[in-house]
Amino acid sequence: MFLGYNGPMKQGAIVLFSGGIDSTTALYWARERFAPLRALVFDYGQLHGIEVTLARGAAARLGIECDVVELPLRGLLASALLADGRPIAASLAESRREPGPPSTYVPFRNGIFLAIAAACGESHGCRRLVTGFNSVDSPDYPDTSAAFVRKMTAAVNEGTSARRAGRRPPGHPGARFKVVTPLARLNKREIIALGIGLGADYSHSVSCYRGGEVPCLRCPSCDIRSRAFAELGMEDPLLLRLRQEGKT
Repeated sequence: MFLGYNGPMKQGAIVLFSGGIDSTTALYWARERFAPLRALVFDYGQLHGIEVTLARGAAARLGIECDVVELPLRGLLASALLADGRPIAASLAESRREPGPPSTYVPFRNGIFLAIAAACGESHGCRRLVTGFNSVDSPDYPDTSAAFVRKMTAAVNEGTSARRAGRRPPGHPGARFKVVTPLARLNKREIIALGIGLGADYSHSVSCYRGGEVPCLRCPSCDIRSRAFAELGMEDPLLLRLRQEGKT
């Protein structure tokens, strides 16, 4: 399908989309910059599986094609998010008192997701892999760091047809891949402010680690999210919607 290429093309992109604050912001950011755009959602056995349903709905409302990848990781990888028996900390501060990575760390999750996104991108001519990776509020996760992104980008370009890309322009279907991290140096308050400026709808974005659409307000993710909206002096749109729907 790409044999007729003879000039510049728009850059296609795939967004790793969980439906949380970071990936929602990344999706709205990418929507203004790339075409075609695809959202890639992963159902990997996470406790907070509600995010898959809400993420699919969010992509549909934006008219963005969405693919859901099912990965049976529960029972295979050790993580509190995969119900391995460890408790989920009640706050970010508590999680940082744990030895090693937090119990909610899913081993090499972002590496797994990027590998699949690269294969999908190679199949659909999308050479930009957009993520919501953020290491300011999540420095304890090793697979969100700048070094990780650089090395994964190198691995993807070495292990795909992009290895022979040379100097082809970014829109060319055989061009080199780039892992795009627009939020890497922003904290949660800044990420939300950016998203609001882009018109992002956070009313269906779920961040809670404990699995419900109604947030528990006592896990590290809820802790970070609630503090960010408080710093912005605004009510969390998710809580506002849930109250209007009589769910809280």
